[in-house]
Amino acid sequence: MNVLKAILLKLISTLLFSIMGALVRSLGDTVPLGQVVFFRSAFAALPVVVIYALRRELRAALYTRRLLGQCGRGTLGAAGMFLNFAALARLPLADVTAILFASPLVTVVLAALLLKERVRVYRWSAVAVGLVGVVVMLLPHLSVGAVSTMTTAAAIGALCAATASVTNAGAVIQTRRLTDTETNSSIVFYFSVFCALVGLATLPFGWLMPTPAQLTALVTIGVIGGVSHLILTESFRFAPASVIAPFDYAAMLWAFILGYLLFGELPDHYTVIGAAVVIGAGLFVIWRERRLGLERAREKAAGPPPLA
Repeated sequence: MNVLKAILLKLISTLLFSIMGALVRSLGDTVPLGQVVFFRSAFAALPVVVIYALRRELRAALYTRRLLGQCGRGTLGAAGMFLNFAALARLPLADVTAILFASPLVTVVLAALLLKERVRVYRWSAVAVGLVGVVVMLLPHLSVGAVSTMTTAAAIGALCAATASVTNAGAVIQTRRLTDTETNSSIVFYFSVFCALVGLATLPFGWLMPTPAQLTALVTIGVIGGVSHLILTESFRFAPASVIAPFDYAAMLWAFILGYLLFGELPDHYTVIGAAVVIGAGLFVIWRERRLGLERAREKAAGPPPLA
């Protein structure tokens, strides 16, 4: 246990992911989505393979018992990546980050429906409140008063971000299923490979010859994606997930800062209010999960009740 180190690693990973998002946004719609997805996945695999090889865990990363399950996880992840990048090309960085915070709330719903996990009224209430926050953030783009702008880039970006929160939650559910038999290294490796192949499949639909600046951005997106994932994984070595999970929301701060410094973007009051509601609901879910985990641990330590 080294909580401070775990938190520091977590904050670094959220910053790197935010920088990656900023680079994707800087490319806008000038580079085809499939090409961005390919570079993000292919070059993310490089640091992952190197680190696992140095740790002598490369064999575990290559071995899988459930290739179809890995493909299912990759399909959901690739869909989320395409939608996320499409949203970043059309919406401010802070807006996309805030909307994607709905993903943990959607995960609660999918866990109840697909994994048959018991979800009590507290978490259902948090999900309902959090989704209200998402609606508040979407109002400027998709409200009845904005019908005339429904076909604009901003409206499409908002829909892509909201849909990405659902596909990302589905990927989390599939990851939970895979962890019964698969190692974390194999899940990361096959996810990167599958997404790279999906991105490569879009080559016939028209990639461009990137400029030196675009090529640098594309390669950096991939390398940062791989390194940040490794740092995130490393943070879990030093503290329980429930301790460091709240620091996911530091991404909102990084998004505000990077959006303003790089693109001159300031979130409107809808985004600020909606993000505050979603973050509050997410923190409540994390607190509730931690409390239930402690209760289960105490019950397990106490053992079965004595026989009469």
